[in-house]
Amino acid sequence: MLRHLHIQNYALITHLDLDLEGGFSVLTGETGAGKSIILGALNLVMGGRADTKAITDGEDKCIIEAEFDECIVRRELYSNGKSRSFVDDSVVTLAELKTLAARLIDIHSQHANLLLENDDFQLSVVDAMAGNTAERETYTARYEAYLNAQKALRDMQALAKKTQADADYIAYRYKVLVDAQLESGEMEELEEEQFRLSHAEEIRGALDTAVNALNGEEGSVLDLLRMCNLSTAAPELQERLESVTIEIKDIADEANRIAERTEFAPERLAQVEERLSLLNDLLRKYNAENEEELIQMRDELQRQNDQIGSFDVDIAHLQKELDAKTRALAEAAAALRKTREAVRKPISGQLVSDLTRLGIAHAQIDIAITDTDDFTSAGKDDVQFMFAANLNQSLRRVSEVASGGEISRIMLCIKALIASKNGLPTIIFDEIDTGVSGEIASQMGDIMQQMAQSRQIIAITHLPQIAAKGQTQYLVYKADTETRTETHIRHLTDEERVSQIATMLSGKHPTPAAMENARQLLAQSH
Repeated sequence: MLRHLHIQNYALITHLDLDLEGGFSVLTGETGAGKSIILGALNLVMGGRADTKAITDGEDKCIIEAEFDECIVRRELYSNGKSRSFVDDSVVTLAELKTLAARLIDIHSQHANLLLENDDFQLSVVDAMAGNTAERETYTARYEAYLNAQKALRDMQALAKKTQADADYIAYRYKVLVDAQLESGEMEELEEEQFRLSHAEEIRGALDTAVNALNGEEGSVLDLLRMCNLSTAAPELQERLESVTIEIKDIADEANRIAERTEFAPERLAQVEERLSLLNDLLRKYNAENEEELIQMRDELQRQNDQIGSFDVDIAHLQKELDAKTRALAEAAAALRKTREAVRKPISGQLVSDLTRLGIAHAQIDIAITDTDDFTSAGKDDVQFMFAANLNQSLRRVSEVASGGEISRIMLCIKALIASKNGLPTIIFDEIDTGVSGEIASQMGDIMQQMAQSRQIIAITHLPQIAAKGQTQYLVYKADTETRTETHIRHLTDEERVSQIATMLSGKHPTPAAMENARQLLAQSH
């Protein structure tokens, strides 16, 4: 339960510390006193939307801290728009805070009655009563598998359609690259050969000159070396001369052999240039850097070509998988439907009983469960709460026929029903009594009293009948300082409760009769 609430620099609240008790507590006060401000602060600390306009004028940040039995939650909002969240002084993400809040407290705001127009909310009520967590987990897992199988099939069908449309073009490109008989490193070899062939005469002349200079007639390098004899004067140098002589002779012989092979071959040059031209055209055409990239393209085109013939097989396989996933999902959806159907009448019966108690004597409620057009994340069920307030009146959707006061009563009954199942420790009602008064208000108070036997119930109310039902009452009020107007809250004593409830009954200046009426109302409520 919520033990303590600390608010600092939030709207009209400069500083507020509120100790809360278990059971049924009520917050009362004039309209505009700040009850909604306190609720807004509580919403903020439980992960609600942050708005810097909520920070008290002139302050840099606001702090809201809520102490529960299980933990202490704090939210700090800064004027620059940033906020930080803490659980037991450890920083947490906003998502983590919201997840935790859902297990600690349920805040029924003034606008929450609109939930009755929401199909998901109605479904959640049925699921809460059905206690079908295991069935929903099974369904969710199968639903994800079903969606994945659907996507895989759609992707393959799209790829097949695109590939089939490009089949002729793919086949043409593949044939061009296959006919080219590509080989890795070929262009480099061809370019070297082209250089040799196109410069054959120059190369032959240079080689012949070198051969003659090294090993020609009189005056060649070798001839001159043979004339040098240093065996006596410098034997070590003679050895080196002999080694050099052997090397130069090898060079001269190799140059001579190359020269003999070097011939001007115009036909071969034309072949080489034609081949290079073809390869360069392919590089430009396919925007490739080298023949290796062309080879990769050829291999990929071959894969696509091969794939075209296998699409039918792949699609048939994926369709078979989807059919299996669909059957499994349908089984899980049917299991979910069974759990929901099992609680239809118990829910309707309990709501009718509670609504009769709350003054709708001829209330009729039915929960219609029909098939949706397709599987959804929550099953294949459309859940609608159908309602009629009078005899011989046809059942229609609650949101279409229920008045404001009837919706308030229906929502209270639903909350009480859910509370009996979910074990939530704290529930706050913000003027759930809208549109009711008198005995009906008293009966709504009784229901909240009953709920408070097993959890903490806090109600914000303007009705004395409900205020009197509370075990504890707090007064929210405004007070002016020299510089600002501030919202405060205080715990009322027994006598102060009499005065406050009398004020709620008859106005600011309650009469003795109103005071006595208030005492009787309090006495009857406890």
